[in-house]
Amino acid sequence: MSTPELREPQQVSESDQARRLRNGLVSGAILLALIVGLLLAVPGLHGVGHLVADMAPGWVGAAVALEILSCLGYVLIFLTVFDRAPIVFGMRVALTEMAFGAAVSLGGAGSIAVGAWLLRERGVATGQIAERSAVLFLLTSAINLITLAATGLALGIGLLPGPRNPLLTLLPAAVAVAIFAFFLILPPLTERTGRTLGGGRVATLLDATARTIRATRSTLLRPNWRLLGAVGYLWFDIAVLWACFRATGHTPPIAVIVLAYQIGYLANVLPVPGNIGVLEGSFVGMLVLYGVQATPAAAAAVVYHAIALWIPAIWGTAGFLRLRHSHHEPLIPRRTREERAKVRRGRSRLR
Repeated sequence: MSTPELREPQQVSESDQARRLRNGLVSGAILLALIVGLLLAVPGLHGVGHLVADMAPGWVGAAVALEILSCLGYVLIFLTVFDRAPIVFGMRVALTEMAFGAAVSLGGAGSIAVGAWLLRERGVATGQIAERSAVLFLLTSAINLITLAATGLALGIGLLPGPRNPLLTLLPAAVAVAIFAFFLILPPLTERTGRTLGGGRVATLLDATARTIRATRSTLLRPNWRLLGAVGYLWFDIAVLWACFRATGHTPPIAVIVLAYQIGYLANVLPVPGNIGVLEGSFVGMLVLYGVQATPAAAAAVVYHAIALWIPAIWGTAGFLRLRHSHHEPLIPRRTREERAKVRRGRSRLR
């Protein structure tokens, strides 16, 4: 891959992306200040503000460390999917994606778009970017669905402590299984439809969808320790919420935290900068539905979101700035597994 010459449209795009990130961070800071002010000013929420102020510092520090581990998990799975990207460059792109995902909430679309732009600027083919980005999205989504299904089922049949209401346990598990199964059977359906159409843009899109899902399934089922990155990306982030509850001294069952987290995160599709206020409200609503007291739920949700917003936002912004300083440098693709094996065999013959 070679570095293309930076043309005027890319300069405009760079300015636009930087402005969106800056505006998202500023908006997030303002909204966070408004929420903190609300907690301190509204009489009915004084208990939440006091609980946040009295949180155990050690557990808050543990939550910060867990969020850093979650970010590293995303970096690892990004480098696994984009296996030709140089490690330092790929790490910076992954962190930039996380910054946009945190500060410019567009249901994940913003982070994918900025990652695609950074890769395309360095000369990566558009088709390859689209396929690999889709695989990354589907792979992390698959880990979410597997976690939701396993936790809901275990809670529903009594393997884990917590409520037994089938609507709160078995129903989410069944929905997750149904979505997962749908994507498994989708490739042959789309290919058959594409053949029926006999060509055209729709048929091409359907074939690309089938290839992407098959590539995701192959990556998911192929033994590779790097898949732990996708698991860590989700589980360490859930652990941040758990640590925030521990800091309050009120810790609900872990299965309740997992289910409330995953269902509550559906609010992330709303285009609110940083998703501040929306995500907290969604978390608190789900946690109360699962039987958690509202005050510790609100305190844990506010501190969780502050950590989950600012750690990737600050780290990713630093990565983004480093990318802008080095955007003229050529990329040297990483060797594939086959290429590395060939080099090792060549060295062995020379000995």
